[in-house]
Amino acid sequence: MGQSNSSLSPPPMGLFLENSEVERFDVYPEQDLIVYLPDECLASIFQKLTNEDRNACSLVCSRWHRIESKSRQRLVLMARTELSSLLPALFMRFEHVTVLSLKCSRKFPSIDNKALSLIGKSFTHLKKIKLKGCIEITDEGLESFSLVCGPIKKFSCGSCGFGGKGLNSILKNCNELEDLTAKRLRRLDGQTERIGPGKGKLQRLCLKDIYNGQLFAPLLSGSKCLRTLILSRNSGYWDQMLESSTENLQQLTELQIESMHLGDRGLMAVSKCSKLEVFYMSRVSDCTDRGIYAVANGCRRLRKVHLDSGKSKRIGEQGLLSIATKCPQLQELVLMGIATSVVSLNALASHCPVLERMALCNSDSVGDLEMSCISAKFIALKKLCIKNCPISDDGLVTIAGGCPSLIKLKVKRCKGVTSKSVCQVQTKRGSLIVAVDGGSQTAGEDDQGRSLQLGDDRVIRESTHVLCGSRGHLIKTKLGTAASNLLRGSSSGGHSHV
Repeated sequence: MGQSNSSLSPPPMGLFLENSEVERFDVYPEQDLIVYLPDECLASIFQKLTNEDRNACSLVCSRWHRIESKSRQRLVLMARTELSSLLPALFMRFEHVTVLSLKCSRKFPSIDNKALSLIGKSFTHLKKIKLKGCIEITDEGLESFSLVCGPIKKFSCGSCGFGGKGLNSILKNCNELEDLTAKRLRRLDGQTERIGPGKGKLQRLCLKDIYNGQLFAPLLSGSKCLRTLILSRNSGYWDQMLESSTENLQQLTELQIESMHLGDRGLMAVSKCSKLEVFYMSRVSDCTDRGIYAVANGCRRLRKVHLDSGKSKRIGEQGLLSIATKCPQLQELVLMGIATSVVSLNALASHCPVLERMALCNSDSVGDLEMSCISAKFIALKKLCIKNCPISDDGLVTIAGGCPSLIKLKVKRCKGVTSKSVCQVQTKRGSLIVAVDGGSQTAGEDDQGRSLQLGDDRVIRESTHVLCGSRGHLIKTKLGTAASNLLRGSSSGGHSHV
């Protein structure tokens, strides 16, 4: 990394020749093995720590401070005051930052156009930047940043002061941009400048809480490399938007739609994305079984499907049957508020042989009979979640005798289920993890959370709480073990890296 190694003298060679780590510390009780680690090794250890521990490590000594600063690649700044005067010191300390997150206070000015431009010039390795609450940054400031910044691949913004012109400059001038996220950009309200595709290299687009979402129509239709599209809580009717865009989105593999005005016309447009593998749809107003059938018929590579009918309840068992019969590669299915019966479950078991994860939530039609069907027919199922459904103890117990691949069963807010059936399932299937009501009662633990032995073939871990009087002592202890292991490895190779 271009850093000079430590100038400390190497430890006596006898230190590396002992057979036991304990013996080494006994012979040289005053030796701190960490000081003999090369800068590169210490930086590698820092990379494994949490952000909180890294910050603490940087305060241990001047050497650790220098190494931690030079090796840090991710930086999060909570800018609650004016930041311009502090930027030069930040640039000198953190030279290799590739990911930068700027979170500003909406009450006080902190980062303006000049500061953002300076950030773009100084952080030359920057690949990802996130701006949140930067109300002082305008379209002009974002344009200046886009002209001087490094090879930005991901740009995310929320509640900022710029609009369409600024976004267009990012899309046009950042040649390597692959990921764009825009949330709550109120400056777009009332604007007429449409957002273009720029270089056309976008692979992921996320739009949330956008009032004037129609401005993004050219971006959608022109992003032919797009693989992931996330639309959430955007106003307006999106049927026409998708109809004009999806013919060009032939590489799309993931689509998430939440709380949008969208109907069957929009879903029929989605059905043209034949490579779609992940489909999430939650609380969408006007979609029916007809639209779900179109998606299932056109997107037969679907692996993950999440459907939440919300309050409309316009998606029913016919839509589920179409998914079961048309999507043989289905691995994960989450249904919320979708009527599900033995008929649709039989279809899923027959046509989706690799279905491993399933959740049935908020459905009055899922009862003990459906649980018996799941137990008997779903051979590949590994994880099952039942939430707010009218099942009883009898239905839960049937799971213990079936689903041979099941490793986790989660039951929430099912009033007919008692601890009696949970104990019966635990007794019959000792290796099965059963969580009831958010994990308050889990197989393998007693009321105090202590581990229980459920069988010779199952290993259950116990939680260990470490108390120490000094934070620095804890850090030294963590790094000491890693340091001794690294030093032992270097000695066995017959040469030293110091």
